[in-house]
Amino acid sequence: MNNKELQRERISALRQQLSMAGLQAAIIPQADPHMSEYLAEHWQLRRWLSGFSGSAGTVVVTADRAMLWTDSRYFLQAAQELDGTGIELMKDGLPETPSIAQWLCANLTAGSKVGIDGMLFSVSEARTLRADLELFGIELDPFFDVADTIWTDRPALPSDKLFIHAPEYAGEEVPSKLARIMERVAAAPADATFISALDEIAWTLNIRCRDVHHNPVATGFLYIDANGAKLLVDPAKMTAEVEAYLKAAAVDTLPYADVKAFLASLPSDVKVLVEPGRTAIEIFNILGERAYCGQSAVAMLKACKNDTQVEGIRHAMERDGAALVRAFMELEQLMDSDTTVTELDVDALLLKHRSRSDMFFDTSFGTIAGYGPHGAIVHYSADEASNATLHKSSLLLVDSGAQYYDGTTDITRTVALGQPTDRERHDFTLVMKGHIALGTAIFPEGTCGMQLDALARQFLWKEGLSYLHGTGHGVGHFLNVHEGPQSIRLNYMPAPLTPGMITSNEPGLYREGVHGIRCENLVLTVKAMTTEFGNFYKFETLTLFPFDLRLFDTTLMTDAEIQWINDYHREVRERLSPLLDEAERLWLEAKTAPLMRDTIY
Repeated sequence: MNNKELQRERISALRQQLSMAGLQAAIIPQADPHMSEYLAEHWQLRRWLSGFSGSAGTVVVTADRAMLWTDSRYFLQAAQELDGTGIELMKDGLPETPSIAQWLCANLTAGSKVGIDGMLFSVSEARTLRADLELFGIELDPFFDVADTIWTDRPALPSDKLFIHAPEYAGEEVPSKLARIMERVAAAPADATFISALDEIAWTLNIRCRDVHHNPVATGFLYIDANGAKLLVDPAKMTAEVEAYLKAAAVDTLPYADVKAFLASLPSDVKVLVEPGRTAIEIFNILGERAYCGQSAVAMLKACKNDTQVEGIRHAMERDGAALVRAFMELEQLMDSDTTVTELDVDALLLKHRSRSDMFFDTSFGTIAGYGPHGAIVHYSADEASNATLHKSSLLLVDSGAQYYDGTTDITRTVALGQPTDRERHDFTLVMKGHIALGTAIFPEGTCGMQLDALARQFLWKEGLSYLHGTGHGVGHFLNVHEGPQSIRLNYMPAPLTPGMITSNEPGLYREGVHGIRCENLVLTVKAMTTEFGNFYKFETLTLFPFDLRLFDTTLMTDAEIQWINDYHREVRERLSPLLDEAERLWLEAKTAPLMRDTIY
């Protein structure tokens, strides 16, 4: 049986469960009980069911239809992976594509029931969905949990051991963090908080683990009140060292499987703060009247890095930049020697050079190495079937990152593998103009990412071009490469850009079947000035690696933009050179030569 037949068989098994439960539809999200973006294998039900491997997408199954909604990052990938499975692609975010709720309301009759697993939908999601369905007389059933029934070889929950993230990297001890969290809880006002988000738990307790590939988090829940905290975690994950460490910080441990019983046993008069966007509806329902919905007491504290963390990420960027010099230098040598090089080889080169550092822990996400048309697939992931051989023509888009004990990196560079065409240079320069405009912005206190997003898109928009993904996401410190609460995107996200936040700056342009271009640095929000009009902030660029000089069309650039490139490249050269040998320094010097008008590189 091939993979496509497997998918059809699994959808059929789900339909049998629908019929037995008296349901007319089921919604299977890419989610776990912690509302994570990246999931442990135990929670990859949607991937198992559909065969679609992207990190965002939701399957809807009825008696005669199966559909997958996903966003623009995955349109091309999903179309390829769903082909032959009988699952239809719904391109989420396009004007002609109905939302899941709209489709259900249009295609089900009054009296129908839609099943979901209440541990895989947040309070916010479930409330909105229920309200939309009820308008058409459709009922939402939050108890449709069939993963173990249809997924007979389901992987077990992760059992990796916890370890301590040392204070020399974290910059703050657990008791101090608990005290600051409780100040926010009391201001909510509430008596306690229950945290489901794995990165918030890891940050709070200065613990890390390998439960989720790329994200050094541990599977658990955390309850905090004035007396300390309780970590609900699989006892098999504990070590004597971690247990003693947590106990000294007034953190007790309980079994992960006891979470529902623990919440049900809380006093009836306790007010427990939960964030509705990152708490499962079933958790909320168990808490009942004790639940108090509000903003996370942890998110902003975690997002605003302390001085130790900021210094650590600067060191991590130097280490990462030096590794990238070696990787791209070796890539050029292989190409010049006419050695066959593929997209997967690029991934291997990056891992080889990054992992030589004793501070390296893992990659921060799956490397995207997209050659030519593959670069236009925003979250492309090469496999043995798609793995393209590189040639001395077209563009190579490489989006990659690493987890170091002192920081998390995420960088995208687009490079020419041969003599670039006029259109490649034109497209690249438009993207870089937006990158520079955003990177040099000065903005008043209270500014949110949406208010800056157009800076990165303006030069594309003027030519009728655009990109559909966000321009910037928050980045954790030796934590998830995607974190909130801030972001830079077209839709409104209420978190203001605040000093200490690390955010990506990554505009792009994707021509289907031709090439993709993305240029990404991480930036740190810092204070710019204080005037009679208040505090103003700016960005400090953290990432250290050159842009491809051959791809700039200086006829499209202002003097200030050219100067920014030269200043940035000077800093890259000065900070990376001490980590390189003579040959590597010479390579970097050539890649950071002054950008000048009317010069071919």
